[in-house]
Amino acid sequence: MSHPRVVHRRRETITALPLYYSGHLLKKLRKEKDFNKYHAELRGATLFLYQDETQYTYTEKLDLKALKSMVLDSPYQKKAPTVFTLTLNTEEVQLKMDNPDTGEVWRCYILTVMKRELPSKLQLLPGQVLQLQDVLAQEKRRILKTCPPLPLRPPFLDSASSSQPPPKDENESTPEVPACFFNVTRQEAERMLEANPGYGGMILRPSTLANNYALTLRQMLPSGPAMRNYRVTATKSGFIIELDTAVIVPSLNDVLKYFTEKMEYRLHPYTLSHPYDTSINVSPATNYISILSSTPKKVPKVQVAPMPSSNDKDEMPAQKEPVHGVYVVPDDSDHYDHTVEMAQLDGEHQTVIKLQRASISKQPDKKEVPNP
Repeated sequence: MSHPRVVHRRRETITALPLYYSGHLLKKLRKEKDFNKYHAELRGATLFLYQDETQYTYTEKLDLKALKSMVLDSPYQKKAPTVFTLTLNTEEVQLKMDNPDTGEVWRCYILTVMKRELPSKLQLLPGQVLQLQDVLAQEKRRILKTCPPLPLRPPFLDSASSSQPPPKDENESTPEVPACFFNVTRQEAERMLEANPGYGGMILRPSTLANNYALTLRQMLPSGPAMRNYRVTATKSGFIIELDTAVIVPSLNDVLKYFTEKMEYRLHPYTLSHPYDTSINVSPATNYISILSSTPKKVPKVQVAPMPSSNDKDEMPAQKEPVHGVYVVPDDSDHYDHTVEMAQLDGEHQTVIKLQRASISKQPDKKEVPNP
């Protein structure tokens, strides 16, 4: 009898897939009557069935990537077996577990690797949930490492392309081309992605077939970068991504969106970089002529003419009425000096005194008043 560790290594070598969960279960096709007992191992997205725990090679296998639905057939009973019906592309398979707890664990593992996400409803213990999360992380890393090869072109597309293409309708609108579309060959696209990985990892380019496209991807794997190329066929109803299971999308932008989501947003379309300035250069100051002078402007002072002298005490010069609308031109003589004014007043006083003396001397009846 082989040691369990030896059996595990041999199975891992044969299947080339990591082991996520294992246990006993019963399996049959829906049209069959009786169940057959197997030792089952969930490796990657494939369920391998062995006759017993010591068998190296598997008896049957179920590809869970083709799983469409997993439905509970038997009602929940605590001590009764649980039966699930798995609908695949070509057949319906029923799996039977000993009890509902074991059935719930199998259900969660199968749906996790098939959908690459945890089921919305879990009836597991906290430790089992942690193990399931670890399995989900391993499966995502495995998918990134193993990208499927470029599939063969479907026969109906080959026959359609070999025939003469119908004349293009002048009123037919040209599909909107994304910014990552470049009119380059496969080799040129791969060189662009290799030389500028920071610009993006997806280039849409024309196909060798008329009116068709191709998508070149650059993926980062643990072993290093890898180039992938996919065909995109244009039809009247949309665009066909030629995978194992063809995917139809309405536009080229949806093609990029599909691959971005499948790559878990690790890739984005290739876009050219537009340089930006990183420094600010200040131009030299311009020599302007200032209209403001640093020297204060000298304002001329208004000069006032001196008061005219009068020979008669009672005679006063008549004050002229101001003439409206006439500008008075100031005298251009020098600044009026205060000493000159005092001298003029003194002369006027002397004149007034002389006039008084002359008037007194002309009166004979009055005594002469001595000069003070």
